[in-house]
Amino acid sequence: MGRVVLAGIELYARHGVHAEEERLGARFVVDVEMEVAFEGKPDVITSTVDYGAVFRFVQKLATEQRFYLIEALADHLAEEIMKRFAEVQELVVRVHKPHAPLPGVVRDVFAQTSRRR
Repeated sequence: MGRVVLAGIELYARHGVHAEEERLGARFVVDVEMEVAFEGKPDVITSTVDYGAVFRFVQKLATEQRFYLIEALADHLAEEIMKRFAEVQELVVRVHKPHAPLPGVVRDVFAQTSRRR
């Protein structure tokens, strides 16, 4: 089993529980780690997962619908990626909220979920 990773998909969205987060929006970062059986297969895109298509799919899903929780967003992304991309056997999705409204300095906050066929 091989691994294809999209690390650091940056996007602007309006997720969060506070009214200001909906109004102003914020930067989010998504990581997608996919286990795909590509070893020993031909050197063609149909032998693996099209990570360009995954990128566009994540961008679309993460910006079209608002979620209060990054946990819910991560769960939604994982479910939809597994439905859409049959080549993916295992999946880890992380949604980072680097500027979460907290009463102190925190480098990063993220929610992570995984799926397996």
